[in-house]
Amino acid sequence: MTSLESLGWNPFFEAQRDPAADAGLAPVRIIEEQRDSYRAMGEGGVYFARLAGQLRHQIESDAAARPCVGDWAMARVPERGAEHGDALLQRVFWRKTKFSRTEAGARSVEQVIAANIDTVFLVQSLNHDLNLRRLERYLALLWESGAEPVVVLSKADLCGDPAPLAEKVAASARGVAVHVVRAMEPGGLEPLRPYVRPGRTVALVGSSGVGKSTIVNRFVGEEILATRDIRDDGRGRHATTSRHLLLLSEGGMLLDTPGMRELLMWDGQEGLSRTFQDVEAVVANCRFSDCGHEEEPGCAVRDALESGELDAGRYRSYLKLKREVIHQAAKTDIRVRQAEQERWKKIHRAARQRPDKRRI
Repeated sequence: MTSLESLGWNPFFEAQRDPAADAGLAPVRIIEEQRDSYRAMGEGGVYFARLAGQLRHQIESDAAARPCVGDWAMARVPERGAEHGDALLQRVFWRKTKFSRTEAGARSVEQVIAANIDTVFLVQSLNHDLNLRRLERYLALLWESGAEPVVVLSKADLCGDPAPLAEKVAASARGVAVHVVRAMEPGGLEPLRPYVRPGRTVALVGSSGVGKSTIVNRFVGEEILATRDIRDDGRGRHATTSRHLLLLSEGGMLLDTPGMRELLMWDGQEGLSRTFQDVEAVVANCRFSDCGHEEEPGCAVRDALESGELDAGRYRSYLKLKREVIHQAAKTDIRVRQAEQERWKKIHRAARQRPDKRRI
């Protein structure tokens, strides 16, 4: 029998159980999401799962409350086992960590990619895909999630000398562990094994074709996720089309996510500050709190850029992401105000329809 602890259950989730309200229900963890259908794993095995009516109604007004891969939920499971029916998801637990982004498109809506992840492997390829600006954007998102980011430089066997590139990545990923791996070679993933241990959940994120599925397959020990050959231009091909949470035989869980082509910030101020601590430290040394960092005398940013202490590309990346965070915050404020106005309109309409308010 699979134990809850092996799936990542810990005191944070145990404290959320309600003996009275949860009578007859069992905790399960979402391991796969496909539109409105799910697969969930609990002590009784793996179930196909669907939303209970009350939970479905709740997520209509709060998209971020929709269950996602990694979530824990209380469910009514079939008494005779998974082969005798679907599990019915009744409520979702508060998340310990969550990886969010702005939903692709015109709407300002939070999209939760994964939940309750302990460590996130940010996989970047060493052949032709390495991009420091993209790396910084990913790190800002990952720090915001609450999980521990770890940079994984893959396909080192396709790079003549990975050391100089690893040094550049370490300079951009300040305070984050950086590991060079060779997934196709025996022992090539040993630097990552300390992160993948019983009761811990690791997610892999990165652009399409950087080798995430190959890393997952090596940990699992079989070709459980599809991989595709490298294209003629040296870039990888997209292989994974949905998110899967996999339980490893020696303990620990792995989540592979489809490559995300459109990375849009959701909130992000804390993640921005963690990613660019060095930049914000220089900004804080300016003589004026409202310094525009252009022609003002005594501007610490200008001095740092001219001396080379602050990399110009990194500073431009910081400014771009900061503008995006501010823009997203403004859009979110508007959306919240509109939702509140609509709520009060419904209250007023309901009040006017009360019997004591109707005209005779």
